[in-house]
Amino acid sequence: MIKKFLTLFISIFIISACGDNREDTVKRKVNSEKFGDSIIEGSIGEPSNLIPILATDSASHTVSGFIYNGLLKYDKNLNLVGDLAYKWEVSQNRKEITFYLRNGVKWHDGKEFTSEDVKFTYELIIDNNTPTAYDSDFRIIEKLETPDKHTVKVFYKNPYAPALSSWTVSILPSHLLKGKPIAQSELQRHPVGTGPYRFKEWRSGNQITLEAFDEYFEGRPNIDRYTMKIIPDTATMFLELLNQNVDIMGLSPMQYAKQTSNPRFIENYNKYSYLSNSYTYVGYNLKNKLLQDKRVRQALSYATPKDDIIKGVVFGLGEPSYSPFKPGTPWYTDNLTKYEFNLEKARQLLKETGFEDKNGDGILEKDGNPFKIVITTNQGNQTRSLIAEILQQTWKKIGVSVEIRILEWATFINEYIDKRNFEVVILGWTIPMEPDPFDVWHSSRCGGKNLNFICFQNKEVDKLIEDGRVEFDLEKRKAIYHKISQILAEEQPYTFLYYPKSLIAINKRFKNIEEAPAGIMHNFIDWYVDKKERKYNITK
Repeated sequence: MIKKFLTLFISIFIISACGDNREDTVKRKVNSEKFGDSIIEGSIGEPSNLIPILATDSASHTVSGFIYNGLLKYDKNLNLVGDLAYKWEVSQNRKEITFYLRNGVKWHDGKEFTSEDVKFTYELIIDNNTPTAYDSDFRIIEKLETPDKHTVKVFYKNPYAPALSSWTVSILPSHLLKGKPIAQSELQRHPVGTGPYRFKEWRSGNQITLEAFDEYFEGRPNIDRYTMKIIPDTATMFLELLNQNVDIMGLSPMQYAKQTSNPRFIENYNKYSYLSNSYTYVGYNLKNKLLQDKRVRQALSYATPKDDIIKGVVFGLGEPSYSPFKPGTPWYTDNLTKYEFNLEKARQLLKETGFEDKNGDGILEKDGNPFKIVITTNQGNQTRSLIAEILQQTWKKIGVSVEIRILEWATFINEYIDKRNFEVVILGWTIPMEPDPFDVWHSSRCGGKNLNFICFQNKEVDKLIEDGRVEFDLEKRKAIYHKISQILAEEQPYTFLYYPKSLIAINKRFKNIEEAPAGIMHNFIDWYVDKKERKYNITK
């Protein structure tokens, strides 16, 4: 795995023409005999926005991932390859990238995709009126030029290590968005992209349906229709799976470990398990006075039985996490402070910060204020609810009173996360292929709808993040991210819990599913169903 990521890193920054042996067309074998059927995926959360640069939730990005393309993308082995661009060149000074765009790519409404769309997307992302959390990669660009409709030249102010990976961003249609307020655009709910599937219908609170795009530049996908069905409760979703009303879903650890021996499941479904590119964590609102002293956060980490959570809640289907980087990558280090379960250490740290139980009610006080906090997480995720209950029990043993608040996903994000209206949250992050942690951990990203919603602010970490963005030497860049991990371990703005395994159930009628480092969805357009096994007859 380490060799794989070293290869990835070197391939991203090699100073030469890239993709010279690629042609302007994609040589994918398409067989119309494989066209047919529909796939229904269960989701506990409803997308918030189908313009990707405006969305921060996974449900939105899952759907929009079928609709849009970037200039580049990651292949099944996590290498950057061409998408809307078939070739690119990096200059000797590492400050210029030239992208060569595919000819004949069409938007879902039939308009031609051109370099103007790339320029528009760039200008939209850096527009101060655009409420996006993804602008940092693009604000360091000096200028972007379009010599012709199939060439884009990007000029950076300084060499920028994550430059190429940033161009996996979804490109948006200039002809539909230019001159209109992005935050009020109808494309939020009726998107138009260049991807393998085009939007058909969004029934709020129920489902979103996409249909195969016949003129997709890689060739029409085999499955006629994709539907995301919103089912806020995983137990209900599993019943829908057993009744074959859902074809694919992410299983909870309990479902994977205890409920898949059901004869109906064995007959109709395959299940897949692999370490995901994500981690689950307890996050602390650092604007809350109770949580501003790092010793308090360290105490809460010491009072968190991480191993018991992994064994008892996720049934061993995960690995302990201590930092935001995934094991097996160059950016991960094991050389940092770990907070093994120790209630005595937790009590001692809280005592050092001035917390005492003066009235003997079992709850610590400081300056006359009891240590009472609310843990908030999202509805429909039994694993997170169980973690909250465990923390409620173990933190009580050190004198911390915990109330648990479970909220519907959209309300949780819009009214609590985005507005910083929380004390402690249980959530998870996807770990991107590019390790740059700017958006989640840099001080400048703690306002508005940015991703540093706990408001972690540390000048040394800011400097390290900024240094990492311009460092091309692999060993030096590794050292930077290792140091960031060590500081986060000391500061404990999160109690990192575990890297979960992706636990996926898929109906057996779907063929050509291929496991790879990028997961199982990397070749979704090549999945198919044999004619005799097709369940849905799609008419347009």
